[in-house]
Amino acid sequence: MIKPVILWTDALVFLLVFIVIAFAMYARRHEHLRAPWRDVVQRRIAVASLVVLAFYTMAGLLDSMHYRKALPTQDGQVEIQYAGEVVSVLDALLGGVGTQVEKTYSAPFATTLYMRETVIDDAGMQRRIFPRLKYGGVHLDDPQRGRAADVGARSLKAIVQASLVMLLLFVLLSIVLGRRWDCTTIMAAKQMLRGDTRVPWRTALFTVFLFVFLAFLIVNLASAWHVFGTDKVGKDVLYQTIKSIRTGLVIGTLTTLVMLPFAVFLGMMAGYFRGWVDDVIQYLYTTLNSIPGVLLIAAAVLMMQVYMDTHPELFETMAERADLRLLFLCMILGITSWTGLCRLLRGETLKLRELDYVQAANAFGVSRLVIMVRHLLPNLMHLVLIAVVIDFSGLVLAEAVLSYVGVGVDPTTNSWGNMINRARLEMAREPMVWWSLLAAFSFMFTLVLAANLFSDAVRDAFDPRMRR
Repeated sequence: MIKPVILWTDALVFLLVFIVIAFAMYARRHEHLRAPWRDVVQRRIAVASLVVLAFYTMAGLLDSMHYRKALPTQDGQVEIQYAGEVVSVLDALLGGVGTQVEKTYSAPFATTLYMRETVIDDAGMQRRIFPRLKYGGVHLDDPQRGRAADVGARSLKAIVQASLVMLLLFVLLSIVLGRRWDCTTIMAAKQMLRGDTRVPWRTALFTVFLFVFLAFLIVNLASAWHVFGTDKVGKDVLYQTIKSIRTGLVIGTLTTLVMLPFAVFLGMMAGYFRGWVDDVIQYLYTTLNSIPGVLLIAAAVLMMQVYMDTHPELFETMAERADLRLLFLCMILGITSWTGLCRLLRGETLKLRELDYVQAANAFGVSRLVIMVRHLLPNLMHLVLIAVVIDFSGLVLAEAVLSYVGVGVDPTTNSWGNMINRARLEMAREPMVWWSLLAAFSFMFTLVLAANLFSDAVRDAFDPRMRR
């Protein structure tokens, strides 16, 4: 029995998903919105990047479904008690990887600890050895000889599983596209394999196969090995890296919810009303830009930290406490990052307000609010969309930088920034512990690269000059 737990960031994440789905349904019914997106999905790099972002998003959504497990009932107990630890659906899918804790550091695919320890053997003599791990490779009697064969067998199993899933997906997609193209299923399959389609389905399927294979590979290997080793307290590094996906996505997306209202409405008001309204708004974002962003964020986060330390009774679990700090960080980043988009929208609004259809609406006595919502906002949305997509990767990197300097997310929250912050001391050890930094860098690099490539395609598709 479980008890669902809805954190603030969980609710906002699914609200954002609902908004995206609603916008997609709205854009589907309007050709002027469908045309740019149709151009985006016809580019191979954009499709491959979209698949990567989809898998990251799926992992983040699964990690946003939280619950608490029921504790075993005692004799005579009437009320059900729940564990204080908050887990997610992603934790359940990863099995016991998060609970397989070793004593301290261990290298990737190792069967012993990374450092020697003094032990007393059966003869009472002290020896300096590398102790055997509790979980990594414990199923092998002779790990030195059987490690390569075991890893190879599990990798081969992952290839077979991924191939079967992709074969089923390919058949279903061929049936659907065959009906849409009014041809046979075999003909549709041949067109996809040859690449004779407007949408690069072959590229999309190949990218999906890579990530499905990686998913099965992680499931098969992580249950028996520490794929990326363990950290100082013995926790699995791969598990921390996967759990950090949600933090990166939350920082990159929820900040947008805070930033857009300030940027869009203040930018339109400054450009449309002009006069003293324009002067006040310009003074506001000029003043905000003059304050060093890192110092403002640090001051706000530290104030929030003091408030949480003095009011511990407000939080039932540690997860709720860490989630509030994450939400507050998103709000601070949003408040400090809306000025650039606001300035851009102000300049575009100054141009749009002089066009004939806006002047005609003014002449017919249409209210200013209606003009801004029905005439100005739709013509500014391409700039908003481009800015949001481009800023996503910058916000993900900002979390890493802020956590590195100690004013980011809560230290108990899994994030790439916290992993990099801990890795700076591990890199100075002898022998050097390098796998934590490599794991965080690899996952963050893949997400940021995919976001940048996809944002380039979106910018080109929505830019009128590029379309011409």
